Amino acid sequence: MNRTPDSPRPAAVRISSAPEQLAGLTPLLEAARAAAGDVPALLELAKAAAAAAPLPGGGRTAYLWEILASVTAVDVAAGRALEPHLDASAILAQAAGQPAPDGGDGQDRAGGDPDGAWGVFAAEAPGLRLEAKPADGCFLLHGAKPWCSLAAQLDHAVVTAHLEDGGRAAFAVDLHAHGVSFEDPQWTSRGLREIPSGTVHFDAVPAAPLGDAGWYYRRPGFAWGGMGVAACWLGGAVAVARGFTASLLKAADGGRAPDQLALAHLGEIDRTLTALTGYLARTAGRIDAGELSDTGAWSEALRVRGAVATAVERIQTLVSQNLGPGPLAFDDAYGKRMADLSLYLRQHHAMRDDAQLGALTLKGDHPW
Repeated sequence: MNRTPDSPRPAAVRISSAPEQLAGLTPLLEAARAAAGDVPALLELAKAAAAAAPLPGGGRTAYLWEILASVTAVDVAAGRALEPHLDASAILAQAAGQPAPDGGDGQDRAGGDPDGAWGVFAAEAPGLRLEAKPADGCFLLHGAKPWCSLAAQLDHAVVTAHLEDGGRAAFAVDLHAHGVSFEDPQWTSRGLREIPSGTVHFDAVPAAPLGDAGWYYRRPGFAWGGMGVAACWLGGAVAVARGFTASLLKAADGGRAPDQLALAHLGEIDRTLTALTGYLARTAGRIDAGELSDTGAWSEALRVRGAVATAVERIQTLVSQNLGPGPLAFDDAYGKRMADLSLYLRQHHAMRDDAQLGALTLKGDHPW
């Protein structure tokens, strides 16, 4: 990615860390900018970041989220490549010592080289099914898994598969193993063009169990990981806001001061982002204090994800309305950022997630 001599250094997104702590992220953010658009370089960046990133729930959750948000603020696709690798690292750590599903002895639970590039494939789709069948003390994967981002360029993945008793469990799998094949993704998206998702087929592929049936979804880390994705969305919104601010300053330098509408919208964006970072800081603190280690963790994840997703869409709308069609038509960086973020945000299920949260609220699972 070309950099002009006067382009500013990428800035971290602050949730709660001190400025001197965030200053240590500068080399990572410079590397993210240099790697933008280069998938192998992005995966190397993910591996480097994982070596320094804390695990969620270990006392530095806010800093983990700051890493995710800050990289995404540099390049949304870079954040999209980083997040699943860090999530897989957390899942592997959380799985240590967990019992295996019936039919497996749990040996080689890490499932291969932890230094490789990892993905997390847990999506389901009509007509596609991945099954895990016990065989000689281990498990073999049979079937297909949809929405596997960058699968052909990864080394390993955490995948969810159906068990013979009807449950589902998580497994670590070597994506270079015999029996793994990749469909050519029919990826026509204008957003996240360098992060295609496609279907992966498994034909009797050995896999190491990660926890027993249902553990993947029961663990509080499932909710924590969902909030980590929201931290990425936040980073994308910060990038949009920073770009908007820079455009207003540039226009003012050219003699066209922002009008009241532009200032009002910038003010709304400021208080929205300030409220979101405060919310994430408090939530990270609760995770580290052990307050979100039970069934209530998922309710809070739905609140966090819903609040961030709604705010991001609002910020995108305000900026797009103010700047008009020009940057969408002629500013490649702006157009890419908006397209990448719009697609990434669709991981949120909008009203369906709110309905799920409403059902939990009716059961009394709410703070008010």
